[in-house]
Amino acid sequence: MLRDGFNRAVDYLRLSVTDRCNLRCVYCMPESAPRYAPGADMLTDDEIVELAACFAQSGFSKIRITGGEPLVRPGLPSLIGRLSRVPGIADLALSTNGMLLPDMAAELKKAGLKRVNISLDSLDPARFSRIARFGALDKVLEGVEAALDSGLTPVKINVVVARGMNDDEIPAFAALTRSRPLHVRFIELMPMGETGFFSEERWVALREIMANAGPLEAVPPKDRPLGHGPARYYRAPGALGSIGFISALSCGFCASCNRVRLSSSGTLIACLDATRGTDLRGPLRGGANRARLKALIAAAVRGKPEGHAMDGRLKNRSMNPRLMCQIGG
Repeated sequence: MLRDGFNRAVDYLRLSVTDRCNLRCVYCMPESAPRYAPGADMLTDDEIVELAACFAQSGFSKIRITGGEPLVRPGLPSLIGRLSRVPGIADLALSTNGMLLPDMAAELKKAGLKRVNISLDSLDPARFSRIARFGALDKVLEGVEAALDSGLTPVKINVVVARGMNDDEIPAFAALTRSRPLHVRFIELMPMGETGFFSEERWVALREIMANAGPLEAVPPKDRPLGHGPARYYRAPGALGSIGFISALSCGFCASCNRVRLSSSGTLIACLDATRGTDLRGPLRGGANRARLKALIAAAVRGKPEGHAMDGRLKNRSMNPRLMCQIGG
């Protein structure tokens, strides 16, 4: 297993398979003219599988498929089937907006996918349409049910919280966990992407989110939903599900960060907040063997920064120019 310069074990790859998306969420993407990479720049299935094997041989055992919206990539179930057979990969999960999940959940499960995270920022149909700009709430809710029915569990629902957007829905999302085996994670708004949405006024601090989700009790480690992310888990007394909190600003998670990200165009990014990365596509297409590719991966991991710079961005009202769809969240 690789370790970075701060002795953190790094064994989790977030693998973006596309920067395209069928929604345009206000905090994630501009409404028009998204800066999609040219098709020729996108990694092919064969290239993705080859790089996944390099990561696995370097000690990575966990892969999460991301986007953009990964389900818009043609032939994704076949690709997931191939990734599930890469020696050393023990856990294969996927993040999605859920729109295409009703028709794909069973096939994805059969292909070897273990579980899903579903992004959902409002339980009100009209508000959902304002936030996502496209799509429909009922399709996402169908996707949640399809994931449960297909055994893509634990099913986690990711809610980005923003003041004036959906902060009044925190209690309603928390209520979903009481009678269903759903795991809702509230995520602080982050200064990422030049969408014009982030502001200090819209940012809701962790303590306020937690106060509106209560009453809560801590979840013992043995009862926490399977996963490898930075969420801190609680639950309402007697609830079937749990409530997690992911905070990049109020209570940073960098000290225990175990992940890197590979963009859909083959750039290895060692930190969510990074503005640069290591090109793997070029060497791969140029004929680099696995030893060379693994050396590049190891060097990128060694160069992983101690922490992100989002606190400074919040104070200076500056943004990381990289869109979330370009890095996979």
